[in-house]
Amino acid sequence: MSQVNKPAAVLATVVIVQFMVSLDLSVVNVALPAVQAEFGLPATMLQWVVNAYAVVFGGFLLLGGRLGDVIGRRRTMIAGLVLFGAASLAGGLATHESVLIGARAVQGLGAAALSPLSLALITVTFEEGPARTRAVGLWAGATMLGGALGVVAGGLLTDFADWRWVLLINVPIVLAALAPAVRGIGGAVEQQRPRLDVVGAVLVTASMLLLIFGVVRTDEHGWASAVTLGTLGAGALLLAAFVAVELRVREPLMRLGLLTHGSVAGANIFGFMITAGQLTAFYFVSLHMQSVLQYSPATAGICFVPFALGAVVGMRLVAPIVGRFGYRAALVAGGLLGAVGIAWFGAGGPGGTFLTDILGPSIVASVGIGISFVVMGTIAMRGVSAEEAGMASGLLNSSRQLGGALGLAVLTTIAATVTGDDRSPAGLSDGYSTALLLGGALIALGTVIAGLLVPRTAAEQKDAAVPAQEARS
Repeated sequence: MSQVNKPAAVLATVVIVQFMVSLDLSVVNVALPAVQAEFGLPATMLQWVVNAYAVVFGGFLLLGGRLGDVIGRRRTMIAGLVLFGAASLAGGLATHESVLIGARAVQGLGAAALSPLSLALITVTFEEGPARTRAVGLWAGATMLGGALGVVAGGLLTDFADWRWVLLINVPIVLAALAPAVRGIGGAVEQQRPRLDVVGAVLVTASMLLLIFGVVRTDEHGWASAVTLGTLGAGALLLAAFVAVELRVREPLMRLGLLTHGSVAGANIFGFMITAGQLTAFYFVSLHMQSVLQYSPATAGICFVPFALGAVVGMRLVAPIVGRFGYRAALVAGGLLGAVGIAWFGAGGPGGTFLTDILGPSIVASVGIGISFVVMGTIAMRGVSAEEAGMASGLLNSSRQLGGALGLAVLTTIAATVTGDDRSPAGLSDGYSTALLLGGALIALGTVIAGLLVPRTAAEQKDAAVPAQEARS
């Protein structure tokens, strides 16, 4: 077995895997009414078709990221793919709701191993510089396209085939990823593998599970309820215990010193905020199209295509923008543009059309998010050693997942409060608009904080000094 990663095969694996994992965060949403009709699920149980995946995925991300460093990236990738594919098949063939929800949870476990491993593989395969930036661009593109096209695929498959295909579609995708993974990911050298921090893994996994579990249940139990406060409080205590352990253990699951780097800290704060805003947009714009504009699921899904295309344009702009202005400037410009686009969605109303409510903000938001997403992935891994690549990638993915869960839960509560008992298109639109405006504000805040934390590289500082010297002379 080769010890060396083959760049082309690694990149193919990473792109396929990241597309699939992102697809499954959104592909099921449009199919929920069909699932509810077949199994007769109450709303409180229906939400777990989505939440079972999200909770387990988010809870195990730090552990999943570290597993690749500990047991080998090739083994972890293959095991994660097999687990994800088997769970997708079981969910698509499920004849009882408990099997479906259980399969979604196992999918989340597989995704928690696959997603952080994807970015880690790029870090250890490509040298820092243009080659890595291009690879991260493809990783970011797969992430964005998977999330956006998941809504499209969910609508089309539900309307023209069967809801079960939103899960079964993963089986051929897994098979497509296994071939380059087996051929192109090298095995780890035994003496280079760190030991797994078992105590830290148990504490952080339990804390993340409780935190995300508490957040996603706030629509069933209010934020001030004993259930919510108890769950979040227990998660916070376990997280504090995890920090205490990591400060003492010789080979930590999460080396806290990583967060002292401005690039890593800035990227994680930005990832938290932008995912909160982006998921808010996908969720509320989808509801706006179906509940306010009265679009069918398939039509609503197709309307997300401009968002996907705009994200591709944004990612293509990264290289020239970074080359001219540097990573920090690209992150800030892209983040602020994305914030404006998400807030623009909030201007829609019952009398709107696709051109006025969807197309314009889709292009602005997606181009900005596309630019900033690539830069975020690059700076999050800046200066990280190969031995800690999985650790840093798991941290970024955890920040994004927790931000998405918390942001969506909070803004859903705010939207429901604004709407109140008014279920008319105008009343619903008021709630959706408020949430979208706040989603844009979250992205803007995260962008400003990241801009203050992320340092310029030495090359960027040198380039910036040249015009200043010329001006003085």
